Amino acid sequence: MNVDSLDGRLLFAIPKKGRLYEKCISILAGADIQFRRHARLDVCLVLNHPIALTDHYIRVFLPASDIPSFVGKGNVDLGITGHDVILESQMQEHVTEELRLGFGKCALQVQVPEAGAIKTVEDLAGKRVVTSFEVLSGEYFGKLDDQLQLAGDNRTKIEYVGGSVEAACALGLADGIVDLVESGDTMRAASLHAIATVLETEAVLIKSRVPKHAAHSGLISLITNRIKGVVAAGKYAICQYNVSRDRLSSAIAITPGRRAPTISPLETDDWVAVSSMVEKKKLAQIMDDLVATGAEDILIFSLDNCRV
Repeated sequence: MNVDSLDGRLLFAIPKKGRLYEKCISILAGADIQFRRHARLDVCLVLNHPIALTDHYIRVFLPASDIPSFVGKGNVDLGITGHDVILESQMQEHVTEELRLGFGKCALQVQVPEAGAIKTVEDLAGKRVVTSFEVLSGEYFGKLDDQLQLAGDNRTKIEYVGGSVEAACALGLADGIVDLVESGDTMRAASLHAIATVLETEAVLIKSRVPKHAAHSGLISLITNRIKGVVAAGKYAICQYNVSRDRLSSAIAITPGRRAPTISPLETDDWVAVSSMVEKKKLAQIMDDLVATGAEDILIFSLDNCRV
C-alpha cells in the first residue's frame, strides 16, 4: 500500500502477534471495524471507516515501547497495548489510558529458584536480577536498595535480556528474575516461584494526551464507545426475573445493575418483572441468592454488544 494513502486517516496501532493479538482482533470485530490485511504488510485499510490499522509486533519487529511511542509522540491516534509496556517505555506522560480491556491480565513478578536460599526480595537485594523490564525493575529495586541503605557495588545489579528470562537463574546469569506471569506454567517449569509482585497489568486502549488531528476527535470517540460496549458485553449479562413487591428491595440489592434495574409491573398487582445487568463471573451466586429471596422465572441472556 502506498504510504501517501495514509494521509488524513486515523491510525490505530495493535499488536501484530503474541498474547494480545487474537483478543484485539475480536475487539475490532465487535466494534464493527472491518479491514483487509494483505500478506506481508504491516498496514491495512479499514473498509467501513477512514481508519488505517497499523500492526506493530512489539517484541520482534519493533522495540517494546513502540506502540505507546507512536501514539504519544508520533501520528498514531489510538493503540492497544499492555499497561506494563506504557510504564516500561516511560510514556505515561504522553498517553492516556482510555479503557482497561479486561484481557491479557498478568503480573510482573520477582521470581527466584524454589530450592534456593533466597526467600524474600530483601534477600535478593544487592544481587543479580535479569529481566526484559529494565526500567520497572530498576525502579522497584532502586527503592528497595534505598530502604536497605545499600550503596555502590552493594546495590542490586539489573541486567537486560530480550528473551528466555526464566532460564537466567539455571544458566548462572542471575540470582533472581523479574518477568510477566500469566498462568505460572513457565515459572513452575523453570523451578521458580514468585516472592513479590511489581505490578498487575492488562491490555489497555490508549490515545495521545495531545490530540493529533482535530478532525478525528469524533471518530476517536465513536471507536472508544464501541470498544467500551464490546468490553461491557463480555463482562455483563442480562438477568430477568419476577418477584413479589414485598421482596423487591431485597432482590434489587442482589441485582442493582450498572446504574439501576428496570422494573415493570405485571398483571398480578403484587408482582413485578425486573431486568438488570449483572457481572458474568457472579451469575451462579446471584441466581442462588435470588431464589433464596423468593424470585421466580429467573432468566439469563448473553450480550453480543451494548452501549454503556
